[in-house]
This record gives sequence, structure tokens and C-alpha cells, in this order.
Amino acid sequence: MPVRLRAAAVSDAGAHRPTNQDAAFAASWGAAVADGVGGGPSGDLASAALVHRLVATSGGGLDADGLLVRIREANWDIRAHVERDPALEGMATTFTGIFLSVSGELLLAHTGDSRAYLLRDGEFTRETRDDSYVQALVDHGIIPPEAAAAHPRRNIITASLGGAEGDVVSVAERPPILGDRWVLCSDGLTDYVPEADVARLIAEAPDARSAAAAAVALALEAGTRDNVTVVVCDVVDDDETDGGEPIFFGSAARWFAEDVETA
Repeated sequence: MPVRLRAAAVSDAGAHRPTNQDAAFAASWGAAVADGVGGGPSGDLASAALVHRLVATSGGGLDADGLLVRIREANWDIRAHVERDPALEGMATTFTGIFLSVSGELLLAHTGDSRAYLLRDGEFTRETRDDSYVQALVDHGIIPPEAAAAHPRRNIITASLGGAEGDVVSVAERPPILGDRWVLCSDGLTDYVPEADVARLIAEAPDARSAAAAAVALALEAGTRDNVTVVVCDVVDDDETDGGEPIFFGSAARWFAEDVETA
């Protein structure tokens, strides 16, 4: 049975950041969140450029190899900006997205420490592994998982998209099941709100929009010191969504598509 996504997103710069470096989009065929790498120049441009280029060249109906090509092309767009303006050297972004494939599978793409979660039959599971220094410490048994959220180096990531040929992104196939609820989020949520609290809100929310809004509101209430973006996607029957145009959020909403295209 063909399925589509009923997707919604909410993005907030937060009380402690002058610029929202998160970018996101939501469509019936895919959705994603990108978080400009903190400490680098123009993280908002990097995340917005990646998201806009990917949406412009995707449109759904790809296989895993095709999606990797599209992400690589979007990553080259970041490099093109740096080549035109060397002051942008070092700008980069995380990326986590889901896309409905031509074969009816769901493709999960990821690099960095933005996350994807899945709520299925009442069970809330993390579907991505953080590419981060702290995650490596957890994986090697140096610190327990519960210590990761408070570690002073939790914001150091080990993979991102910055326009380099060696940048790595993973793409995995997942079966899309009617009733699934996917959550994509930047670390402005997960660094400040326990997963159990996120799971409760996501499970209780009646629709994707209210789920995303509740999660962002909880992060702000918890005192997040980062931008926070949450995208929620419900897997529904193909007849239950109108297949409208992609909607952009965060820095991607501030930058017009023509502003992030390569010359």
C-alpha cells in the first residue's frame, strides 16, 4: 500500500542564540533537519544551503544510491560558497532526514549529532547514532550513557557536511508502517530534555504539528542554550495527504532558494 508522510516542524532560535543555525523542511515525500556546526562561520548558511539544494534536486522517488548522490551534490553547494568567499572556510552542518524511496521503503540519512527517533506501537526508539566525541566514549565504555548529556565535551562532533570530498553520510532502509511517527531533531532538544520526556510528549500528541510544538516548548522551558528544531512525520495512507509543496523552517525559511543556489 502506498504511503506518504504527514509532516510538520517547529524551529526556535532560543533565548541564548542571536541566530537560528538550524534548518529544516517538511514534505509528504521527505523531511530533514540540519544544524549548522557551532563555532564555525555561517552555520546558518551551511544548513540552509544544504536543505534547499537537497529539496530542489530530490522531490521523492529516489533509491539509496540516488539519495547519496543528491546529498553529495548538496554538499558541493557548501563548498561552492566557500570557494566564492574564503571567509566561510570551516562552515558545516549536521544532517538527519527521512525520504520515501521509489521502491516503497523509507530511507534514513544521517551524519552528525542531530537525531531520528521512531514511535511504533507505543515503543520509542532512537534510530541514529551520534557522530560525536561523547558517543565514542560511551561506545568504548569510558563513560556510562547517562553521563553523556552532561559531559562538558558533548558538543564536539566527529562527522558533518562541510563541502569536503571525504565527508561521510549514512543511508539506511527502514520499512514504513502505517501509524509510525518519526521524530527528527537538533541537539537543542536532546541535550536538555531526557529521552523519556520526549517519548511521552510524542506519544501523547494527537498530530504531528502539536507533537513538534510540544517538544520545542519543553526544550525552551528546560532552558536550552541552543537553537531547537523538531520535525515530526506521521506515516499515513497515500490518500490521506494532499502532497503539497515542501515547507522550510529555521534558517532555511530565512534564505530564499535563489540565495543558496550555486552560480
